[in-house]
Amino acid sequence: MSALPTRRDEAFRYSDLAAVARHWPVAVEPVVVPAGETHADLIVTTADSPVIRHLAINVGAGAACRYTIIDGGRDYGRIALDVTLHDGADFQLGCVLIGSATQTIELVTTVRHIGPNATSRQIVRAVAGGAATTTYLGQVAVAREGQKTDSSQSFKAILLNRGATANAKPELEIFADDVKCAHGAAIGELDKDALFYMTSRGVPKPQARGLLTRAFLSDALDGLDEAAVETLDAVITARLEAAA
Repeated sequence: MSALPTRRDEAFRYSDLAAVARHWPVAVEPVVVPAGETHADLIVTTADSPVIRHLAINVGAGAACRYTIIDGGRDYGRIALDVTLHDGADFQLGCVLIGSATQTIELVTTVRHIGPNATSRQIVRAVAGGAATTTYLGQVAVAREGQKTDSSQSFKAILLNRGATANAKPELEIFADDVKCAHGAAIGELDKDALFYMTSRGVPKPQARGLLTRAFLSDALDGLDEAAVETLDAVITARLEAAA
């Protein structure tokens, strides 16, 4: 992590390198989930949050780890997760990226299945308004020992206007022969038919856009308890209003 990255570094292809240089080098934050234990963490960024974070997460045999991330609120923000899964480990990620004005918001994940029977699920949803850029680069790497791996990545983004950008590169690298792995990415606009339906029944257009966008993001919060979802709803709604 000492050398300043360049465009030749795939993980920084879409980055604001000038912003990266101002905050480099970045200390790696180790997270260890011992065998058989459960760990859950919530990251909600604000204007005062570290601009770049790099977490190295080691999930022991039979352990479970879940991260929920709501990222926005900074001119430039980057979160990198480097996850290692041992025999029977489970990793779950739900992430919401919201960019407005000229913000650049990035999520980079590498999930390594180095033992058999491990599972991983990544659900990333992004909304970009103004001239903002959201980026998701996600790699799942399955070693030869990673038989019976079950892994999925899902990225979807909505662009609120033509000046916004979303980048995605989900990637699989598989050396085992008995695995179930899937990934997908989609980038588009709000459903115009659904928007027309709601406005034709008296819902003001700004409110209808907000409701549709919030529903689009809900997948990333699946599995959280009701109180946590309500708390995060307020944060997400405020950021969507800024991005609209």
